[in-house]
Amino acid sequence: MRKNTALDLLKMKADSKRITMVTAYDYSMAKIVDAAGVDMVLVGDSLGMVIQGMPDTLSVTLDDMAYHGRCVARGLKKAHLTVDLPFMSYQVSPEQALQSAGRLVQEGKAQSVKLEGGARSVPAVERIVAAGIPVVAHLGLTPQSVHTLGGWKVQGRGVEAGEQLIHDALALQDAGAFALVLEMVPAELAAEVSSALEIPTIGIGAGVHCDGQVLVVNDLLGFDLDFSPRFLKRYAEMQPEMVKAVQSYVEEVRSGAFPTADHSFHRRRGPAKLAKVY
Repeated sequence: MRKNTALDLLKMKADSKRITMVTAYDYSMAKIVDAAGVDMVLVGDSLGMVIQGMPDTLSVTLDDMAYHGRCVARGLKKAHLTVDLPFMSYQVSPEQALQSAGRLVQEGKAQSVKLEGGARSVPAVERIVAAGIPVVAHLGLTPQSVHTLGGWKVQGRGVEAGEQLIHDALALQDAGAFALVLEMVPAELAAEVSSALEIPTIGIGAGVHCDGQVLVVNDLLGFDLDFSPRFLKRYAEMQPEMVKAVQSYVEEVRSGAFPTADHSFHRRRGPAKLAKVY
């Protein structure tokens, strides 16, 4: 079995097959989502918030991304692996972008890299693609620009903003990006972008007319019920069940009910042999 490639994902759009993508951060979860049949796995810089407990993604490093990329890659047999370029790993120059992307391929085992931004990111996309590394672009709410955007807000609602987003999407496609994440944009705008592009769009909070969808696996499984943005659909609510399971473990350890004989190792039958003393 081989992993999905960028060409496979482009063909899915051409064949009108919707693309499924989840964000995951470790080997165990990668095995689960791969077995479930997802087409793409993203190791997102959202790990700063989901895994590290930070308020945003801005402190995530290239070393962080390479480490989590390696972990996830070991758990995948079929799904395509893309890894985020974190804040300030590609904005300085196209050469810096290429060097960072190369690290994520070599050390993070990425098949493609993802970066944020519109026209300003076109030179970086061109440089990375020219070196033979596939690129996923990202427009709309771009978390690395959260301070400029004034928070976690829907983007592209006005006519001018919508036109700019379409212009940026076409520029990124022309630069060589093979897919585009659209985050928190009006569904009508996402439909326009998806229709205008030959490359697939992957939506999160961008409506049903994108060519695919992405959610963080921890979110869709309900690991944190306090997190409930409008775009999120929970397919399970695991947090209460996990708390309940750990509570049962704590109670059994304290009462002596665990471990039982079945969970313990035992001596072989027969008298123990005494060591000779000289």
